[in-house]
Amino acid sequence: MNAVIKVATLPDVQSRADDRALAIDAVGIRHLRSPVTIRAGRRNIPTVASFTMAVALPATAKGTHMSRFVELLEAQTDALDPQGFRTVVLAMLQRLGASSGEIEMSFPLFLPKIAPVSGASSLLDYAIRWCGKVAVDGSYSFRMTVGVPVTSLCPCSKEISEYGAHNQRSLLSIEAEFTGDMEMAELIAIAERSASCEVYGLLKRADEKFVTERAYENPKFAEDLVRDVAIELNRDPRVGDYVVEAENFESIHNHSAFARLARSSGSAS
Repeated sequence: MNAVIKVATLPDVQSRADDRALAIDAVGIRHLRSPVTIRAGRRNIPTVASFTMAVALPATAKGTHMSRFVELLEAQTDALDPQGFRTVVLAMLQRLGASSGEIEMSFPLFLPKIAPVSGASSLLDYAIRWCGKVAVDGSYSFRMTVGVPVTSLCPCSKEISEYGAHNQRSLLSIEAEFTGDMEMAELIAIAERSASCEVYGLLKRADEKFVTERAYENPKFAEDLVRDVAIELNRDPRVGDYVVEAENFESIHNHSAFARLARSSGSAS
């Protein structure tokens, strides 16, 4: 007969007291993948996210209950938007008995794109990261990052060449805090408007002609990309601190070119 182990008799080591008088800033789990549904505008979009979840640990506690992080995600079935994400962060603190903590969720977001001439529809993936944090004073902050693939064409190459100009795929990244609601698609659109041209999942020949000529007529350095994004962010009262970065995967060099522009509290807009 198999022995029956009573859970109540098993020692709970992490619940014991610790006498080293050292609080820990963050303890938790990292790289936990889980299926989630994201609420984007009026659409529910299924995806797979990678989670980092952590709470602060007081000096008197030996450890936290790691399994409770996973239990929290297993219990989450509703589609998530930034407001729902805040609810999950607060639920984590309650479940772990913590006063402060943070959840970071990274996921690919697939949105439909319509080719500019043919009207062909396809999906394009964007890299998204949400980060919700409760500080020791109880205040909550939310940061969103979007990674947007775009096309950039070199103004210098166009100016000095008798014909043609080198262009490349670039990655525009916008990380921002918000004072009001802002959809992921709005940030993505800002990045795409600031590029030499958008990129698409599916293009027909007429579309290829359009995007090639569009980029040629709209040359931009990496510096231009981040400045043009920043101008739009500065105009939007919902946007607080931000970091904008552009990386050009150069087509005529074996290295990338990049530019970064940030606004933090107290800096000029």
